[in-house]
Amino acid sequence: MEEIAACFQAEDAEGKRISPLHDYTGAVESLVKTLRPPVKDAPEGEAAALVQEVEEGLAALRGEITRFEYMLAPEWAGWSAPETSAAANELVAEQADLAEMSRDLVRQVEHLHKLAGRLADASASTDPGNGGSGAGRGIARLRKSIDEARGVAVAQLKQVRYFWRQAHWLLERFPDAALREVAGLVKLVDRSELAANDWSLTPGRYVGVAPEEVDEEFDFEEALRAIHAELEDLNAEAVELAGRIQKNFEELGI
Repeated sequence: MEEIAACFQAEDAEGKRISPLHDYTGAVESLVKTLRPPVKDAPEGEAAALVQEVEEGLAALRGEITRFEYMLAPEWAGWSAPETSAAANELVAEQADLAEMSRDLVRQVEHLHKLAGRLADASASTDPGNGGSGAGRGIARLRKSIDEARGVAVAQLKQVRYFWRQAHWLLERFPDAALREVAGLVKLVDRSELAANDWSLTPGRYVGVAPEEVDEEFDFEEALRAIHAELEDLNAEAVELAGRIQKNFEELGI
Protein backbone atom coordinates (compact mmCIF):
# COMPACT_ATOMS: atom_id res chain seq x y z
CA MET A 1 0.00 0.00 0.00
CA GLU A 2 2.95 2.31 -0.48
CA GLU A 3 1.12 3.93 -3.41
CA ILE A 4 -1.73 4.98 -1.10
CA ALA A 5 0.57 6.93 1.19
CA ALA A 6 2.35 8.42 -1.81
CA CYS A 7 -0.94 9.94 -3.00
CA PHE A 8 -0.86 12.29 -0.03
CA GLN A 9 2.83 13.01 0.39
CA ALA A 10 3.73 14.00 -3.15
CA GLU A 11 5.96 16.92 -4.09
CA ASP A 12 5.82 19.27 -7.05
CA ALA A 13 8.68 20.06 -9.43
CA GLU A 14 10.09 22.60 -6.97
CA GLY A 15 10.11 20.13 -4.09
CA LYS A 16 7.13 21.72 -2.35
CA ARG A 17 4.87 19.31 -0.49
CA ILE A 18 1.49 18.86 -2.14
CA SER A 19 -1.39 18.41 0.27
CA PRO A 20 -4.53 18.04 -1.88
CA LEU A 21 -7.13 17.86 0.90
CA HIS A 22 -5.73 20.77 2.88
CA ASP A 23 -5.27 22.81 -0.30
CA TYR A 24 -8.94 22.26 -1.05
CA THR A 25 -10.24 23.19 2.42
CA GLY A 26 -7.93 26.21 2.39
CA ALA A 27 -9.38 27.38 -0.93
CA VAL A 28 -12.94 27.07 0.40
CA GLU A 29 -11.93 28.90 3.59
CA SER A 30 -10.55 31.76 1.49
CA LEU A 31 -13.92 32.11 -0.23
CA VAL A 32 -15.74 32.14 3.11
CA LYS A 33 -13.39 34.78 4.55
CA THR A 34 -13.91 36.95 1.48
CA LEU A 35 -17.71 36.70 1.56
CA ARG A 36 -18.30 36.66 5.32
CA PRO A 37 -17.96 40.45 5.94
CA PRO A 38 -20.40 41.52 3.18
CA VAL A 39 -23.18 39.23 4.41
CA LYS A 40 -22.99 40.49 8.00
CA ASP A 41 -25.21 43.40 6.99
CA ALA A 42 -27.88 40.96 5.79
CA PRO A 43 -27.94 38.20 8.42
CA GLU A 44 -31.31 36.94 7.24
CA GLY A 45 -30.25 36.48 3.62
CA GLU A 46 -29.50 33.26 1.78
CA ALA A 47 -25.78 34.07 1.61
CA ALA A 48 -25.57 34.43 5.39
CA ALA A 49 -27.20 31.04 5.90
CA LEU A 50 -24.90 29.48 3.33
CA VAL A 51 -21.81 30.92 5.03
CA GLN A 52 -22.78 29.06 8.19
CA GLU A 53 -23.55 25.89 6.25
CA VAL A 54 -20.21 26.01 4.44
CA GLU A 55 -18.35 26.61 7.71
CA GLU A 56 -20.09 23.61 9.29
CA GLY A 57 -19.24 21.51 6.22
CA LEU A 58 -15.61 22.64 6.44
CA ALA A 59 -15.39 21.69 10.12
CA ALA A 60 -16.87 18.24 9.42
CA LEU A 61 -14.57 17.62 6.46
CA ARG A 62 -11.48 18.69 8.40
CA GLY A 63 -12.42 16.29 11.18
CA GLU A 64 -12.65 13.41 8.70
CA ILE A 65 -9.36 14.45 7.10
CA THR A 66 -7.70 14.25 10.52
CA ARG A 67 -9.06 10.71 10.98
CA PHE A 68 -7.94 9.77 7.48
CA GLU A 69 -4.41 11.06 8.06
CA TYR A 70 -4.26 9.22 11.37
CA MET A 71 -5.03 5.99 9.54
CA LEU A 72 -2.41 6.86 6.92
CA ALA A 73 0.26 7.59 9.55
CA PRO A 74 1.69 4.03 9.52
CA GLU A 75 2.04 4.26 5.73
CA TRP A 76 3.91 7.56 5.99
CA ALA A 77 6.19 6.09 8.66
CA GLY A 78 7.36 3.39 6.28
CA TRP A 79 6.13 0.46 4.28
CA SER A 80 7.61 -2.85 3.32
CA ALA A 81 6.26 -5.51 1.01
CA PRO A 82 4.68 -8.50 2.81
CA GLU A 83 6.87 -11.58 2.64
CA THR A 84 4.07 -14.20 2.61
CA SER A 85 0.71 -14.56 0.92
CA ALA A 86 -0.98 -14.62 4.34
CA ALA A 87 0.65 -11.31 5.23
CA ALA A 88 -0.42 -9.82 1.89
CA ASN A 89 -4.03 -10.88 2.43
CA GLU A 90 -3.95 -9.49 5.95
CA LEU A 91 -2.56 -6.17 4.72
CA VAL A 92 -5.27 -5.77 2.07
CA ALA A 93 -7.96 -6.62 4.62
CA GLU A 94 -6.56 -4.01 7.00
CA GLN A 95 -6.69 -1.33 4.28
CA ALA A 96 -10.37 -1.91 3.49
CA ASP A 97 -11.49 0.73 6.00
CA LEU A 98 -9.02 3.23 4.55
CA ALA A 99 -10.34 2.62 1.05
CA GLU A 100 -13.92 3.03 2.26
CA MET A 101 -13.06 6.25 4.05
CA SER A 102 -11.49 7.65 0.89
CA ARG A 103 -14.79 7.11 -0.94
CA ASP A 104 -16.72 8.85 1.84
CA LEU A 105 -14.27 11.76 1.70
CA VAL A 106 -14.94 12.16 -2.02
CA ARG A 107 -18.63 12.56 -1.26
CA GLN A 108 -17.92 15.14 1.45
CA VAL A 109 -15.61 17.08 -0.84
CA GLU A 110 -18.27 17.10 -3.57
CA HIS A 111 -20.96 18.21 -1.11
CA LEU A 112 -18.82 21.06 0.19
CA HIS A 113 -17.98 22.06 -3.37
CA LYS A 114 -21.67 22.35 -4.17
CA LEU A 115 -22.25 24.49 -1.07
CA ALA A 116 -19.33 26.76 -1.93
CA GLY A 117 -20.70 27.24 -5.43
CA ARG A 118 -24.13 28.12 -4.07
CA LEU A 119 -22.54 30.60 -1.68
CA ALA A 120 -20.65 32.35 -4.47
CA ASP A 121 -23.80 32.46 -6.62
CA ALA A 122 -25.92 33.79 -3.75
CA SER A 123 -23.35 36.49 -3.03
CA ALA A 124 -23.33 37.55 -6.67
CA SER A 125 -27.13 37.65 -6.81
CA THR A 126 -27.25 40.12 -3.91
CA ASP A 127 -25.11 42.50 -5.97
CA PRO A 128 -25.68 41.70 -9.66
CA GLY A 129 -23.49 44.62 -10.72
CA ASN A 130 -20.31 43.31 -9.16
CA GLY A 131 -19.60 40.76 -11.87
CA GLY A 132 -17.13 43.07 -13.57
CA SER A 133 -15.86 44.71 -10.39
CA GLY A 134 -12.64 43.89 -8.59
CA ALA A 135 -14.63 42.02 -5.94
CA GLY A 136 -16.46 40.03 -8.60
CA ARG A 137 -13.24 39.08 -10.35
CA GLY A 138 -11.73 38.12 -7.00
CA ILE A 139 -14.61 35.74 -6.28
CA ALA A 140 -14.25 34.28 -9.78
CA ARG A 141 -10.57 33.60 -9.11
CA LEU A 142 -11.43 31.97 -5.79
CA ARG A 143 -14.00 29.73 -7.46
CA LYS A 144 -11.44 28.69 -10.06
CA SER A 145 -8.96 27.94 -7.27
CA ILE A 146 -11.58 25.83 -5.49
CA ASP A 147 -12.42 23.96 -8.69
CA GLU A 148 -8.77 23.15 -9.34
CA ALA A 149 -8.10 22.07 -5.75
CA ARG A 150 -11.24 19.93 -5.74
CA GLY A 151 -10.14 18.17 -8.93
CA VAL A 152 -6.73 17.28 -7.47
CA ALA A 153 -8.17 16.18 -4.10
CA VAL A 154 -10.84 13.95 -5.65
CA ALA A 155 -8.35 12.41 -8.08
CA GLN A 156 -5.97 11.56 -5.25
CA LEU A 157 -8.72 10.14 -3.06
CA LYS A 158 -9.90 7.93 -5.91
CA GLN A 159 -6.36 6.64 -6.29
CA VAL A 160 -6.55 5.25 -2.75
CA ARG A 161 -9.52 3.06 -3.62
CA TYR A 162 -8.06 2.21 -7.02
CA PHE A 163 -4.84 0.77 -5.58
CA TRP A 164 -6.76 -1.11 -2.90
CA ARG A 165 -9.14 -2.60 -5.47
CA GLN A 166 -6.24 -3.72 -7.68
CA ALA A 167 -4.54 -5.43 -4.74
CA HIS A 168 -7.84 -7.00 -3.68
CA TRP A 169 -8.53 -8.18 -7.25
CA LEU A 170 -5.12 -9.85 -7.50
CA LEU A 171 -5.24 -11.57 -4.12
CA GLU A 172 -8.83 -12.71 -4.65
CA ARG A 173 -7.71 -14.64 -7.75
CA PHE A 174 -4.33 -15.79 -6.40
CA PRO A 175 -4.83 -15.98 -2.61
CA ASP A 176 -1.84 -18.28 -2.10
CA ALA A 177 0.48 -16.23 -4.33
CA ALA A 178 0.75 -19.24 -6.64
CA LEU A 179 -0.23 -19.70 -10.26
CA ARG A 180 -3.61 -21.40 -10.64
CA GLU A 181 -6.43 -21.61 -13.13
CA VAL A 182 -8.78 -18.64 -13.23
CA ALA A 183 -11.66 -18.62 -15.68
CA GLY A 184 -11.17 -16.01 -18.36
CA LEU A 185 -7.64 -15.23 -17.15
CA VAL A 186 -5.34 -18.23 -16.68
CA LYS A 187 -5.41 -21.85 -17.84
CA LEU A 188 -2.71 -24.42 -17.19
CA VAL A 189 -2.38 -26.75 -20.19
CA ASP A 190 -0.12 -29.66 -21.14
CA ARG A 191 1.35 -30.64 -24.48
CA SER A 192 -1.55 -32.92 -25.36
CA GLU A 193 -4.05 -30.06 -25.11
CA LEU A 194 -1.77 -27.82 -27.16
CA ALA A 195 -1.54 -30.52 -29.82
CA ALA A 196 -5.34 -30.87 -29.85
CA ASN A 197 -5.52 -27.14 -30.62
CA ASP A 198 -2.99 -27.32 -33.46
CA TRP A 199 -0.30 -25.96 -31.15
CA SER A 200 -2.04 -22.63 -31.06
CA LEU A 201 -0.91 -20.27 -28.27
CA THR A 202 -3.92 -17.99 -28.59
CA PRO A 203 -5.09 -17.51 -24.95
CA GLY A 204 -8.77 -17.38 -25.90
CA ARG A 205 -8.72 -21.04 -26.95
CA TYR A 206 -7.91 -22.12 -23.42
CA VAL A 207 -8.87 -19.63 -20.72
CA GLY A 208 -12.58 -19.53 -21.52
CA VAL A 209 -14.82 -16.66 -20.50
CA ALA A 210 -14.80 -15.08 -17.07
CA PRO A 211 -18.16 -14.89 -15.27
CA GLU A 212 -19.80 -11.51 -15.64
CA GLU A 213 -19.04 -9.24 -12.70
CA VAL A 214 -21.30 -6.55 -11.32
CA ASP A 215 -19.42 -3.31 -10.67
CA GLU A 216 -20.44 -2.72 -7.08
CA GLU A 217 -18.14 0.30 -6.93
CA PHE A 218 -20.08 2.26 -9.54
CA ASP A 219 -21.42 5.37 -7.87
CA PHE A 220 -24.56 6.37 -9.78
CA GLU A 221 -25.07 9.50 -7.70
CA GLU A 222 -21.50 10.67 -8.31
CA ALA A 223 -21.84 10.02 -12.03
CA LEU A 224 -25.00 12.12 -12.16
CA ARG A 225 -23.26 14.92 -10.25
CA ALA A 226 -20.43 14.91 -12.78
CA ILE A 227 -22.89 15.02 -15.69
CA HIS A 228 -24.83 17.83 -14.01
CA ALA A 229 -21.66 19.85 -13.41
CA GLU A 230 -20.60 19.43 -17.04
CA LEU A 231 -24.08 20.44 -18.22
CA GLU A 232 -23.96 23.58 -16.06
CA ASP A 233 -20.61 24.53 -17.59
CA LEU A 234 -21.94 23.99 -21.10
CA ASN A 235 -25.05 26.06 -20.33
CA ALA A 236 -22.92 28.87 -18.93
CA GLU A 237 -20.75 28.84 -22.06
CA ALA A 238 -23.87 28.88 -24.24
CA VAL A 239 -25.28 31.91 -22.40
CA GLU A 240 -21.97 33.73 -22.67
CA LEU A 241 -21.72 32.96 -26.39
CA ALA A 242 -25.30 34.09 -26.97
CA GLY A 243 -24.51 37.36 -25.18
CA ARG A 244 -21.48 37.95 -27.39
CA ILE A 245 -23.49 37.26 -30.54
CA GLN A 246 -26.24 39.63 -29.43
CA LYS A 247 -23.67 42.33 -28.66
CA ASN A 248 -22.11 41.90 -32.11
CA PHE A 249 -25.53 42.23 -33.71
CA GLU A 250 -26.21 45.43 -31.77
CA GLU A 251 -22.87 46.89 -32.80
CA LEU A 252 -23.71 46.11 -36.43
CA GLY A 253 -27.11 47.71 -36.01
CA ILE A 254 -28.95 44.53 -36.79
